[in-house]
Amino acid sequence: MTPAQTLAEHYPVVVIGAGQAGLSASHYLQQAGIAHVLLEKRRIAQSWRQDRWDSFCLVTPNWQCRLPDFPYAGPDPKGYMLKDEIVAYLEAFAAKIRPPVLEGVAVTRLSRDASGAFDVETSVGRCRADHVIVATGGYDIPIVPPGAHGLSTAVTQRHSVDYRNPDQLPPGAVLVVGSGQSGVQIMEDLFIAGRQVHLAVGSAPRSPRMYRGRESTEWLHELGFYELTVDRHPLRDEARHKTNHYMSGRDGGHEIDLRRFALKGVKLYGSFADAQGNTVRFVPDLTKNLDDADEVYCGIRRDIDAYIARAGIDAPAEAPFEKAWAPAQDPTSLDLEAAGITSIVWAIGLRADYRWIDLPAFDGRGHPTFKRGVSPVSGLYFLGLPWLNTWGSGRFLGVADDARHLVDTIVQRRAAPGRAELAEPCVAAPA
Repeated sequence: MTPAQTLAEHYPVVVIGAGQAGLSASHYLQQAGIAHVLLEKRRIAQSWRQDRWDSFCLVTPNWQCRLPDFPYAGPDPKGYMLKDEIVAYLEAFAAKIRPPVLEGVAVTRLSRDASGAFDVETSVGRCRADHVIVATGGYDIPIVPPGAHGLSTAVTQRHSVDYRNPDQLPPGAVLVVGSGQSGVQIMEDLFIAGRQVHLAVGSAPRSPRMYRGRESTEWLHELGFYELTVDRHPLRDEARHKTNHYMSGRDGGHEIDLRRFALKGVKLYGSFADAQGNTVRFVPDLTKNLDDADEVYCGIRRDIDAYIARAGIDAPAEAPFEKAWAPAQDPTSLDLEAAGITSIVWAIGLRADYRWIDLPAFDGRGHPTFKRGVSPVSGLYFLGLPWLNTWGSGRFLGVADDARHLVDTIVQRRAAPGRAELAEPCVAAPA
């Protein structure tokens, strides 16, 4: 990899972020012969190195890792790469494409100057650009509920982005708040280590891992789910804000049934409500949240069953779903001291931080507006976000297709800039 040595005064294209999205954009920009620079505030693939726990692995199988002209080529396509393997995969891709990247350069403000060019202010100076691709991802600021501030100072608090392993936490029981992918996997990590774990269960759906003889993502691939575009999704743009299904790739991959963990001793509660001192209160929705997650799980099974029947596939039968456990009541409070809980892990997500972008490219909730990554601000693009176009847009599966689309758009606009400006008026799209 040959990095750019200094920040030039002007670039045809500036790509902000050098994760899988930014690197994919660089690949296609190089193929198109368009000069550009990648500005990365830390290191290539740093979020995979730094913002994941020690036992982290993909929940999607390795065959879905399809960076442009660089698909997974390892010995275990049906396995799930560990954190260090993911970093190695990205580093190998970067070594192949040799992107013009400046590491350790943070973009602090993006605006437009009087000439109409983008003004890119960074930690090492400023430059101008004709086009800007924002590939920073949507996970910048850890979400911690306001109630966290009312907790006793004797309780250690960590956000999932700062969690590394059970030994990082003081001895004692642990309350994990949140049941998305991070929350349930951290819960399992602590459970395997022998900790008493309490879990506040939110509204995240769950998915089968294996069903009727095959991994569920293989069935979904054949069903065409990964080709479904957001404009054809029943939820349309709201699909971008839904929590991902939880399951695990750990130890060869398995589904996670919270009811079965309850039978093994994990204490379950509903959604976090608030806290004061040593008392945590919960919404009385544990039963509903477990039932809703199971309904999504069963819905996926029904879709697979219907596909098998239509296609006449000879697949092994599966026993009907049965609840392994159900709460006698929905608990509404927990005394941390009485339960021996010494630490809390907040696993309720992260949100994007676009305050550095001083352009009319956002809706009333602060979310970027775009059509397949093409912003209403002419020359500004977003890449690597969930459901930017398909389910795989924010993952290794679909980011290459989206990157190619954006670069094709840039090529067309460079050839006919006047028509491009008319095609994408600089107005905010509706929420």
